[in-house]
Amino acid sequence: MQALKPTAPSSSPLTPLGFLERAATVHGDCPSIVYDTTTYTWSQTHLRCLRVASSIQSLGIKKDHVVSVLAPNIPAMYELHFAALMSGAILNNINLRLDPRTVSILLRHSESKLVFVDQLSQSLIHEALSLFPPGSPIPRLVLIDDDTDEASSSSSLSESPAVDFVCSYEELVESGVPGFEWVRPTSEWDPAVLNYTSGTTSSPKGVVHCHRGLFLITADSLIDWAVPKQPVYLWTLPMFHANGWSFPWGMAAVGGTNICLRKFDAAIIHRLIRAHNVTHMCGAPVVLNMLSNSPDNEPLRNPVNIRTAGAPPPAAVLHRTESLGFVVSHGYGLTETAGLVVSCAWKREWNRLPASERARLKARQGVRVAGTTQIDVLDPNTGKSVKRDGSTLGEIVLRGGCMMLGYLKDPVGTAKCMKDGWFFTGDMAVMHPDGYLEIKDRSKDVIISGGENLSSVEVESVLYMHPAIKEAAVVARPDDFWGETPCAFVSLKERIRENKPSEKEITEFCREKLPHYMVPKTVVFKEDLPKTSTGKIQKFILRETAKSLGSTGTRRGRI
Repeated sequence: MQALKPTAPSSSPLTPLGFLERAATVHGDCPSIVYDTTTYTWSQTHLRCLRVASSIQSLGIKKDHVVSVLAPNIPAMYELHFAALMSGAILNNINLRLDPRTVSILLRHSESKLVFVDQLSQSLIHEALSLFPPGSPIPRLVLIDDDTDEASSSSSLSESPAVDFVCSYEELVESGVPGFEWVRPTSEWDPAVLNYTSGTTSSPKGVVHCHRGLFLITADSLIDWAVPKQPVYLWTLPMFHANGWSFPWGMAAVGGTNICLRKFDAAIIHRLIRAHNVTHMCGAPVVLNMLSNSPDNEPLRNPVNIRTAGAPPPAAVLHRTESLGFVVSHGYGLTETAGLVVSCAWKREWNRLPASERARLKARQGVRVAGTTQIDVLDPNTGKSVKRDGSTLGEIVLRGGCMMLGYLKDPVGTAKCMKDGWFFTGDMAVMHPDGYLEIKDRSKDVIISGGENLSSVEVESVLYMHPAIKEAAVVARPDDFWGETPCAFVSLKERIRENKPSEKEITEFCREKLPHYMVPKTVVFKEDLPKTSTGKIQKFILRETAKSLGSTGTRRGRI
């Protein structure tokens, strides 16, 4: 048997793109996308993607060129998860909530050749490109028109500057070749997507995933969540967050219906659930909180499965959400894993426990999903597995087929986290006696606010730009709605202390230089910040102080 080797028929490259062809064959006349008054079938979506892929090539895009997208969860964003890759390009979704400076940095770092821009993001791309250094190559732009009432009536549309677009998205659909032979990967290890880690460090970290990894995480996610054929999926998770945890491809694999939406609040979610008989949705714990605190939170007519990750959902929020009829599944993943690789696999006997105990168990991150080869929690000093006692801290490490290829243009950063046969996540956790892990802290001072990862270092760098600030440190403050919000501790320069700036002035200063979700919601003035004997700021003391302040009590709003 050892003489038998892989052959061409047995080693065809794995890719999630084939899911679309199958959906067009099996579910051709079934709805694929619903957006406002527009509905497409899987046959139409397949044809539109082929046309767009051929048109992308006609714009001069070659294999492995980067194609970026600045758009919310609208049909074009969904289609580009197939069309961009079918053209041979690498897909790069950019977070709409980033400021122009960061968008400019990411476009230059990725060397993006083509950018699809939602009509309400024209100002963002205009400002981002204006920050390119003289002589830098400028990517070509395609406008994604949207004639829905919500998009057409937006004030930001009337304020949009003149931007030089080569054409519109629908023009690409119309001019494309319907019988286009899409570009299959030469190897399943060929790069497919480039996702940035939402500013978790002050320098960009571009995570590159291959076709094989995307195929595996897509199939694994469907299995782990037990997604049936032809579900109705509501897009409350941004597709620019790790490609929507792989579900753009997953919905094609099972012939589901994608309910797209530009933005949402609890009332919109409840309305769409009722109108379309939604069965599945994903979102950060902030979405659960939004739903459970909404005045529209009448019990659901039918159960809705909701998958959450990003920060441990509070037990009280889990209880309130499930009491409405939502079936919550909790997991853990990173941009570097392309989706959720750990989930709190539920045991039937837990259903007999009191609600508070069930919520406590469900708040744990859980065990590896079936397709992840191995997970562990290692002692950072010895490198050995920690005791399964629910209290000994260690770092989460992973290995499996959906781990990233590495960080773009960052061999040092790649080598630092991919070593000794493991991917080192930087997240600190404990392992419980039953083999379920639970995150306890973040080793990289990451604050998770509304599902967005933000770096304290990045916020501190802006605070230090203020002429009155001598020292600054940013930690997480608990928030009942967002999970966590940035809390800044600052000390002022001696000459400023008699005429010190107000908290509002500090936040406004940050607002001019940071995305709004990264702006500190609290500013605490101190004479001096606590330090070690070597002069390092003792953040653990500041975290306790921020925790003692209680929740920031921010208002609910649209995402």
